[in-house]
Amino acid sequence: MRDWGAICSDRVTSRMPRCIVVFTLLAVLGRTGAGQAPYRATWWDAASVVTAVGFGLIPEAAGFPHGLPSCAPCDPASLPGIDRAALHTFSGGASTASTALLGGVVGFAGLVALDGATATQARGRVAVFGNSLAWTFAATEWLKVLVHRNRPVLYTAAAPAAASAPDNRRSFPSGHAAVAFAAATSYLVMARREGLPHRSRNAVLLYTGAVGVAALRVAAGKHFPTDVAGGAALGAAIGWLAARVHPTGR
Repeated sequence: MRDWGAICSDRVTSRMPRCIVVFTLLAVLGRTGAGQAPYRATWWDAASVVTAVGFGLIPEAAGFPHGLPSCAPCDPASLPGIDRAALHTFSGGASTASTALLGGVVGFAGLVALDGATATQARGRVAVFGNSLAWTFAATEWLKVLVHRNRPVLYTAAAPAAASAPDNRRSFPSGHAAVAFAAATSYLVMARREGLPHRSRNAVLLYTGAVGVAALRVAAGKHFPTDVAGGAALGAAIGWLAARVHPTGR
């Protein structure tokens, strides 16, 4: 049997599309669980989502992290070679497109998850998605604060003017990539579990869109390749966990 882990172990970012294809194929070809008890939605889900969103808004509201970056401009030679690619393009159009594509990924994931669902099933799946996206947002925002990595702009001549903005020290991980992969992965786990129609096609489309979001964030100069790789891993992990551990039953 081929060692699929070896495919993704080296040069993670450069092999991200291959990793996504492998992950998707393994997941969608696995055994499904059609006919299992639907996910259960309760008031605790609403409380969980509200708590996560509120928690995730604190860093922005408090202006974390405080202080100035250690360098402005920083030396590009201090970056891993793969991350220097982010210093050659700063596209406002790519930034706008990444946000629009993220909305498309999240919206499409929600729509196909509700395809043919009863009212009970729909409520449960919405609860799973809500928790997945909200906790991905919260985890991403606080990890940005803890890591406080400089964004690509601080490695350019525009660094002195950008140094005072706290957001320019929140590069890792990419929130856009995290949310996109959380949505795709939550859908995939639900689709396998409940035998949703067209799950293979939908999963490929969602992961392709998520990879597109990640690539556009790098093209926009908002993140380094390792930032979007970290965001993808974080989002996929939380999306998988949210769909796996959410309570089921009527």
